[in-house]
Amino acid sequence: MAELVYPPVIGAARTMFKALDLRFDIKGTEHVPQQGGAVLVSNHIGYLDFVFCGLTARPAKRLVRFMAKESVFRHKVSGPLMRAMKHIPVDRAAGMDAYRHALSALRSGEVVGVFPEATISSSFTLKNFKSGAARLAQEAGVPLVPMALWGTQRLWTKGHKRDLGRSHIPVTIRVGEPVPTDPAESADSLTERVRGRVQELLESAQRAYPVRTEGAHDTWWIPAHLGGTAPAPAEAGAAG
Repeated sequence: MAELVYPPVIGAARTMFKALDLRFDIKGTEHVPQQGGAVLVSNHIGYLDFVFCGLTARPAKRLVRFMAKESVFRHKVSGPLMRAMKHIPVDRAAGMDAYRHALSALRSGEVVGVFPEATISSSFTLKNFKSGAARLAQEAGVPLVPMALWGTQRLWTKGHKRDLGRSHIPVTIRVGEPVPTDPAESADSLTERVRGRVQELLESAQRAYPVRTEGAHDTWWIPAHLGGTAPAPAEAGAAG
């Protein structure tokens, strides 16, 4: 079937990025397979992360079907768009429906995007990963493609005002080599291996990031272990 909605939405996103004058530093897009199923696995630090993850698949001419919480699909504006772009609703009370939907997409050669932390990390450090992405990839017989985002939390994240003005915010993205899956390996072991790769990519993105704070008030987006004032992981977890 023709993709009537997804391409125009991508075009609108690119126009928005140009209007915001975002400064992109993206490396590793060649690791996104040009054909066949794959699971993109990323850290999650901001509300717009799915848009930036999807950017990494553009050079391979792929469209990513993201797994997203079901409430987004009930919204009068985002709901019709999400369904038209064939994203996958996740109802935590009935998770198997989403799992089967994603598995079917992977077996038909689609790229599925997953945020294994399941929620935004308020500390901007990597939380524990759920094993669903690994189990999907193993059952579908497709690779996991690890990636990391940095800087997207400065645009719009939990507990902070949106900054969607022309603020020239840098966004750094790193995509790693695909991780093959073996049904003989436990899903928990595979999950930890992939999490380790995402952590390496995140640290690489952070090292490359052109830090530009505007004083002590502008360190909220930097993790505590890097000298910023973001909540420590335990505090962020307590805050929800």
